[in-house]
Amino acid sequence: MSEHNPIKVFVSHMFEADVDYLRVFEYLESVDRFYYMNVSDPETMPDGGAEGIKAALRDQISQCEAVILLASLHATHRDWIEFQLNAAKALNKPVVLMQSFGQTTMMPGDLATKANEVVAWNERELVDAIKRLARHEDTARWEVIDFP
Repeated sequence: MSEHNPIKVFVSHMFEADVDYLRVFEYLESVDRFYYMNVSDPETMPDGGAEGIKAALRDQISQCEAVILLASLHATHRDWIEFQLNAAKALNKPVVLMQSFGQTTMMPGDLATKANEVVAWNERELVDAIKRLARHEDTARWEVIDFP
């Protein structure tokens, strides 16, 4: 992974503004020397109703190397989040499931069992999971605790 070869990521969305969607990119941007390209397009609502939405989501997912699935959207858009998860699996795309922000309870339904990895809202965990799943890179980072 380099600036000239960024990891292509798709972040689950429902063609509307969402705070967790934007928060993912704040987390990704905060990591030094992590280069990515966002292939999701939540701003352009496709024509054609439900079939048009499905086609647009499939197209966006097909372009990525890793899918970041937001569990927080499951409560309000259950069928669409499950569609995105199933589309990712059908296209052989690895899935990183992000817990709902600030929540430590179990994931709804069988999202956690279908995802390749489940991570909390931690930029380091998120980036490490993306690198492992998208490019099979082992970060081999060590947790450093500094005692005063």
